[in-house]
Amino acid sequence: MNLSKLEAPVATRTALYARVSSEGQAEKDLSIPAQLKALRDYAAKRGWAVHAEYVDEAKSARSADRPKFQEMIATARQKEGPFNTILVWKLSRFARNREDSIIYNKLLRKHGVEVVSINEQIDDSPSGRLLEGIIEVIDEFYSANLASDTIRGMKENARRGFLNGSVAPFGYRAAKIMVDGNEKTKLVIAKEEAPLVERIFKLCLEGKGAKEIARTLNDEGIRTRRGGRWEVNGVRYIMRNETYTGVLIFNRVRKHPLREGQNWGENTVRVEDAHPAVIDRETFDRAQAVIVARSPRQVHPRTVSSNYLLSGFLFCACGANMGGQAAKSSSFFYYGCHNRQRRGDHGCKSKLVSRAKIETALVRLLKERVLTEENLTRLIEQVNAKVNGERGEIDKLIEAQDAQLTGLNAKLDSLYGALETGKLNIDDLAPRIKALRGQIDELKRSRIDLEIKLALEPIHVSGTEVRRHVKDLHALLQEGALFERKSFLRSWIKRIVLDRPGGGTVEYHLPLVPAKENDRPLGKDGRSKIEVLSIGQIGVPEGTGRFTFCEAQLGRAGETSSAGGGRD
Repeated sequence: MNLSKLEAPVATRTALYARVSSEGQAEKDLSIPAQLKALRDYAAKRGWAVHAEYVDEAKSARSADRPKFQEMIATARQKEGPFNTILVWKLSRFARNREDSIIYNKLLRKHGVEVVSINEQIDDSPSGRLLEGIIEVIDEFYSANLASDTIRGMKENARRGFLNGSVAPFGYRAAKIMVDGNEKTKLVIAKEEAPLVERIFKLCLEGKGAKEIARTLNDEGIRTRRGGRWEVNGVRYIMRNETYTGVLIFNRVRKHPLREGQNWGENTVRVEDAHPAVIDRETFDRAQAVIVARSPRQVHPRTVSSNYLLSGFLFCACGANMGGQAAKSSSFFYYGCHNRQRRGDHGCKSKLVSRAKIETALVRLLKERVLTEENLTRLIEQVNAKVNGERGEIDKLIEAQDAQLTGLNAKLDSLYGALETGKLNIDDLAPRIKALRGQIDELKRSRIDLEIKLALEPIHVSGTEVRRHVKDLHALLQEGALFERKSFLRSWIKRIVLDRPGGGTVEYHLPLVPAKENDRPLGKDGRSKIEVLSIGQIGVPEGTGRFTFCEAQLGRAGETSSAGGGRD
């Protein structure tokens, strides 16, 4: 912070700056009008000319995102600026962060502008500078302590299952209750809205996306709480909102220096059974799996919506997709090469393939050749070997990164020290400080990723569990709903290429499903060791298998047809 002075030059031209950080503070502390009046009186008594007044309402001084403050700083930096003094009620109104205070102190002093606190009289002697620093440290402590007290109270409120001023989501209403003489807010089910929430989840489990669900509701004349039409984001919010399972989550998302929009975790409060559930946990978890499986990041939207099981997996020898086609009579269905469909014989000379025969035959072959006890056991062994092999290496990397962080933080402290003592100019130090911070943030992000990998524990699955998994996978592939079967295939089939007359090649990596919830192996923290296994994430090489099939195995799957008509 710039030194405040008791006496100012005769030709003093001043700017007034006032701020309160919240409406509550405006009530408890000096209001903006009162601050401005005191500042004007102070300037008038000394014969200082007031050039401008800058006011930031309900803005925190902990960041530099205050528009009027920034405007004032920009004006002060102009050549032959219109004022040479900034008047504030207290130093904490200017900045409550020591780092910001030092930076703006250097910046303003370089342009001949002093900051004067009318309630904290500080001279320009060494002892005055010391007093200034002490006041700033006290202000910063107050700011951090006030924020800590506030969040602590809100966390305790959430732990007791009460809302912190949140609006009730669709399907609930906010009920006011009295607890120990204080009014609290609790979620209760809105009987007129909850059935629609249940229906949205039911449609989701049927494989319908948010866009289709919104269109269905609007076509039926069903409106939102405010009487508006349903939009995709509104439906998606309901489908992904864990509140409907009875869980209350407070402070899930806040700005964090390393990960924008994500909570670091220490201030998040999660309370099970905080209020009545509209959706049971099993239904919600199944819906989340469906949402992930339908994500455009996972698969092209056309593949999701197709009624053909192998759509998106089946390829012609020419490299084009084999898409679904219906005969003119709509009684027979086929897979055909898109190149041939668009360009005729000039594009590709492949024949249509019977949908029923190739789907039936490939399901049988996948069960016999891929979904076997031997293959799943081999995959578990590969994953365990990979996990065990990486643990020692990860420990060494974390240790090395900790040493790097210590060194970088020491350099950063040294630069701050040079800035405080005035040995180096702020313009020279700013780029170096920014670069060091970038390196520190990157190392911290990398360390978090390593810790996540280190948390993986080896899988221990008995022969009985493997056999049960195989049986479950066979049942899913044979009897599951079309959307579930397609999602399952998409998780492990790379592609099926009809690269030989009447036959082809299947490329895959082995699937592995977790045990059921009640007997899934648990780690020390009570969480399942590997709930969803991604071969890519674990690091087991992809392309773990392939097999070929011939026309005899498909029956007459390669039959020729002159059928035309619809596509998938």
